[in-house]
Amino acid sequence: MRHFLVCFLGVFFLIKTSFAQKPDQPSSSEIHHSLQKLNFLGTALYVAAHPDDENTRLISYLSNGIHARTGYLSLTRGDGGQNLIGPELRELLGVLRTEELLAARRVDGGEQFFTRANDFGYSKNPEETLEIWNKEAVLGDVIWVIRHFKPDVIINRFDHRSAGTTHGHHTASAMLSVEAFDLANDKTAYPDQLELTDTWQPKRLFFNTSWWFYGSEEKFEKADKSNMLNLDVGNYYPVLGTSNNEIASLASSQHLSQGFGRLSERGAQDEYLELLKGELPKDKADIFEGIDTSWCRIEGGEAIGTILYTVEKNFDFGNPEKHLPQLLEAYGLLQNIQDTHWKKIKSEALKGLIADVTGLYLEASTESATTNPGGQVKVSIEAINRNDADMVLKSIRIPSSDASLNPNIPLKNNAKQNFELSLNVPSHTAYTSPYWLKEKGSLGMYKVPDQKLIGKPETPRAFKAEFEMDFNGTTISFEKPVIYHYAKPEIGELYEPFEVLPKATASFSDKVLIFADGKSKQVPVTIVANADNIKGEIQLCHGQGWSVDTDTKTFEIAKKGDKRTIFFTLSPPADENENYISPILKIDGKETTNELVTIAYDHIPNQSVLLPSETKTVRLDIKKAGEQIGYIVGAGDEVPESLRQIGYSVRTISPSNISAGSLNSYDAVVLGIRAYNVVDELKFKQQFLLDYVKNGGTLIVQYNTAGRWNEQFENIAPYALTLSSDRVTDENSEVKIVAKEHPLVNFPNAITASDFEGWVQERGLYFPNEWANEFTPILSMKDDGESDKEGSLLIAKYGKGHYIYTGLSFFRELPAGVPGAYKLFANMLSVGKDSSQ
Repeated sequence: MRHFLVCFLGVFFLIKTSFAQKPDQPSSSEIHHSLQKLNFLGTALYVAAHPDDENTRLISYLSNGIHARTGYLSLTRGDGGQNLIGPELRELLGVLRTEELLAARRVDGGEQFFTRANDFGYSKNPEETLEIWNKEAVLGDVIWVIRHFKPDVIINRFDHRSAGTTHGHHTASAMLSVEAFDLANDKTAYPDQLELTDTWQPKRLFFNTSWWFYGSEEKFEKADKSNMLNLDVGNYYPVLGTSNNEIASLASSQHLSQGFGRLSERGAQDEYLELLKGELPKDKADIFEGIDTSWCRIEGGEAIGTILYTVEKNFDFGNPEKHLPQLLEAYGLLQNIQDTHWKKIKSEALKGLIADVTGLYLEASTESATTNPGGQVKVSIEAINRNDADMVLKSIRIPSSDASLNPNIPLKNNAKQNFELSLNVPSHTAYTSPYWLKEKGSLGMYKVPDQKLIGKPETPRAFKAEFEMDFNGTTISFEKPVIYHYAKPEIGELYEPFEVLPKATASFSDKVLIFADGKSKQVPVTIVANADNIKGEIQLCHGQGWSVDTDTKTFEIAKKGDKRTIFFTLSPPADENENYISPILKIDGKETTNELVTIAYDHIPNQSVLLPSETKTVRLDIKKAGEQIGYIVGAGDEVPESLRQIGYSVRTISPSNISAGSLNSYDAVVLGIRAYNVVDELKFKQQFLLDYVKNGGTLIVQYNTAGRWNEQFENIAPYALTLSSDRVTDENSEVKIVAKEHPLVNFPNAITASDFEGWVQERGLYFPNEWANEFTPILSMKDDGESDKEGSLLIAKYGKGHYIYTGLSFFRELPAGVPGAYKLFANMLSVGKDSSQ
């Protein structure tokens, strides 16, 4: 497990975030805060494109300052970004970033929603974005969330009128929100949704503008703000002992994979909201002005409000349980309300308050973290009432199973009751895994057949425990997730999700196998047992032209958690070929082809992700010169492993070990992506790197982000080189070889246009746009409607050696097994080694 140190603000947030599955045990101040939110019947929805596009200051202000029910709709899960804390990329990064968003919402009190849109990478305009996403489908998802969440106000993070000035995903998110604002109330729009929900018309739509959208603070100062609200969101909350900005900073700091950990802030903070649709509030500091957010909003709510407003006004912080009779009375009245939307929301909130004021603690914990369909697991039940209120624990049951008890016993003050249930897991129980990854989607969309799942941040847990309680004649059912609660001597108390997994899963150590010649390779397949005493067969499936020594082999594993590695000998075809291999496990008459990936970080709950287990196999006629490669790691990539696949000996170089002459044994030295951005020590080693080139070495520098480094890195090359934001996002765009006679595209492999087929996500990014005459541009490419970009691959002779700068996305293409990318990179490593020249 990776560990990260975060300084938390007060006990409230320590409880909320130290262990993501730890149940809340709020103080009196926090109970009062929840009561304030209970008494506000207004809803706000914030809309943007990616997880870290959220404005946590505004979300926290709406949730904790105004006390509104507040949601954040991130159209994507951030799958196309990068990861600064671990190896997860693409769909696994999307899972990680989903959980980071949920961690942020646990801090700021908001709720989280998504569409099925896939973050396919950078897009230069919304037209491209909406075409790849499938506009109609994503628009339908936005409408679905609006109809389900029923916001009074919607706030867009981005401007729908500024196409081409920012990421296409950004503008597209705003455009879809603007369109959905009216369509959500149109019965003819997506009518199938209305079998499960109702139409809804929000009252106002805003754009969360700032000086950044105007180009400068001076321009924003002069801008006409007559159509804007100005909210000071820097409030201090005495009840919580912290300020809104401090909450927002902590929420934003949950995005550790994106390097968003930051210092907390305090003081006044202005937020501006430009009205796009609806009526402008007269009070430009009140986003809900004119919208009834009291209990009078719903028929029959006035009597409930009379009770609950009195409790809020006269709240006894030293003895909150004294308010139990009033809370129970309000709960009883609420059950007669006809408005099912608010009835459901406020009933759950009231139940939480009733449990909080009584100190009622209910838990259902399993004996292990995982089980299997058809398995059996012991569930330990704990129930304790920590006040003098009369209450009876009538029954305990776990829906979707036959596990139940009927204790029908009073819970006396501070007298803990323990029970055990035997949970027989139905054989048809679905495996635990992100619902949007269960079926193969497209480049721009995840496939989710179940409409009820769309919008949800996570897959609903398979098992929850229901505790039926009687409070002196008022019956209330409390629902708690079945969890795994345990302790480690070196850590302490821990909470994890309870998972349902296959009896075994199988995985390959490499996601791509490159066969640079016709020789066979030993392919290890690792089987992990998720149950005791499993026996079965494993079959290795392969493509036409490939062969294995034995198609099927048997295995046995005695203990849950143990592993066994089975080796197959895989032989490639004679000619170049791309295909896949995958294992099939056969256990007790059932087959599975999944691998299990566990994502474990301290700031999120552990995640079990089941993915199709497969490895790409590539028979490649590739030539290379040189053997010894040094690699200086940057922000993290899999390029070293890829180079080893084609026979290079790759050694990781620590910058601290770089000194005069220390690199001379390497045929080439490669800097990982964004090395100059993230490795500060390189500023002391740059001269040694250039001296290595000068003395005959080859230095390859992969992309860096322009302007994000120490000023001492202004000259990352031996000659003038200016990085820019130029990029080519269309992975299928035409690539022209402009230096056709240059050795870089001729030795030892002849590079042609066909070598740029099958690339993934993009061509490259952050190309230089200016360079000294000593550099030779090798390639030219562009996105539609743009000018040619020749900065993707530059080479210069320096002394006896060669310096290469490339913004091509080798960090994506090599792990994806793109043959042409391997050939081109081999040529880069082979520069200057052609003995015939």
